[in-house]
Amino acid sequence: QVQLVESGGGLVQPGSSLRLSCHASGINFKFFPMDWFRQVPGKERELVATISVSHSSNYSDSVKGRFAISRDNVRRMVYLQMNDLKPEDTAVYYCHLIYRSIDRWGQGTQVTVPS
Repeated sequence: QVQLVESGGGLVQPGSSLRLSCHASGINFKFFPMDWFRQVPGKERELVATISVSHSSNYSDSVKGRFAISRDNVRRMVYLQMNDLKPEDTAVYYCHLIYRSIDRWGQGTQVTVPS
């Protein structure tokens, strides 16, 4: 059974940093690209960052230069280091992968950056 569990969210001031973590189980982790999405109530889920099996990464324009995605295949973890946080980064952040053609999501972790 595939399971993704996120942690690390919280309430932080603008300009602060947070690191989100996601632990994956039930898969041979090193063979799967991993993503971070975020969602604000009333809006569609937005792709934030992607990391390939070879550790190459891509970012949305809104976070490029501030966020960094990484992975640890031994621990089966994917991380999202978020720096210089802004109020517009406030959202629920979700870890994601596609397994057997089906989207798999964690439960999400809330990040709040007050204005």
